[in-house]
Amino acid sequence: MLTEALYIGLMSGTSMDGADAVLACFDTNGKPRVIARSTAEFSPALRAEFLDLNRSGADELARSALAANALAEVYALAVKKILATTGLPSSQITALGAHGQTVRHQPAQGYTIQLNAPAYLAELTGITVIADFRSRDVAAGGQGAPLVPMFHAGVFASAQSRAILNLGGIGNVTILNPGQAPMGFDTGPANVLMDLWCETHTGKPYDQDGEWGASGLIQVELLKHLLDSEPWFLRDAPKSTGRDLFHRQWLDSRIDSISEARAPFKPVDVQATLRALTAVTACEAIKKYAPFAANVLVCGGGARNPALMSELQQRLPCPVHSTEQAGIATQDVEALAFAWLAWAHRQGIAVGNPAVTGARAARILGATWPA
Repeated sequence: MLTEALYIGLMSGTSMDGADAVLACFDTNGKPRVIARSTAEFSPALRAEFLDLNRSGADELARSALAANALAEVYALAVKKILATTGLPSSQITALGAHGQTVRHQPAQGYTIQLNAPAYLAELTGITVIADFRSRDVAAGGQGAPLVPMFHAGVFASAQSRAILNLGGIGNVTILNPGQAPMGFDTGPANVLMDLWCETHTGKPYDQDGEWGASGLIQVELLKHLLDSEPWFLRDAPKSTGRDLFHRQWLDSRIDSISEARAPFKPVDVQATLRALTAVTACEAIKKYAPFAANVLVCGGGARNPALMSELQQRLPCPVHSTEQAGIATQDVEALAFAWLAWAHRQGIAVGNPAVTGARAARILGATWPA
């Protein structure tokens, strides 16, 4: 008989391939234990719509509302799968933590937009929904991202310095030093550019296990140009980013500008170079802010790319492993984080971290839509 509180975390990330759901129980100290997991894929049409909604377009307000409702239906399907697997009634779940789909992230201008329909999700599932986790931090002058470092501190802290590297669409890192508050920030593109390039040239939404990119050669000249031409990489933490910056036009303009003076790059070599861009930006961030890290734990889709994991290890002086070595599956980490954020909201704990986001003070994150 479960005596701990039960929460479901829902996450649909920058890669826009679907939703991950994790059911976890939390003890009185907020320590989670994963009980079940599920996934629900986006239809090609919904994925295309989310990609289109990352930039201004015709009738985007109505389209955004309809896409948010469609997302709630995907989330509800993921929840239904978990309840069916466990045999639990919805009444046993304390709350759902639902992040929504980020389509704009402009904290410098005072806003961030995650498409979501939490009221509809509460109606579909009969479960209280906690959502809108970024906006309070942005209102307090923060970046609103990344959201997960306090969670990482709760589940991955050790007696030695450690870095947690999440490689979803955008990379972000959490620095954990014993006796110090965690810090974290975005490192730059992780899978977002690789997925875009792979789909353009192979028709597949992502490079399965990094195999296509692994057959290419890193173009050092192009890699240097990608790094040198983007001022964002030189910014100090705290910082965050998204598809607002790293998108098709960003990549095409840089490839075109350097290709004018030479033969075109082979597509597979560009893919290998984008993998190197992910590795270089992540590793330089870790070496700058966690020079004495005893190890690095990697989660997100990038952890399933052997060539990327190998390159991270080559560029870092400490061991690199997936989070599975610490007991949490790589694809569970972000969804579990939103279950934890929902738990923290219900407990009234201010988990917004000024050392991470630059906000004026820690804030309670999220808002509640009762069942």
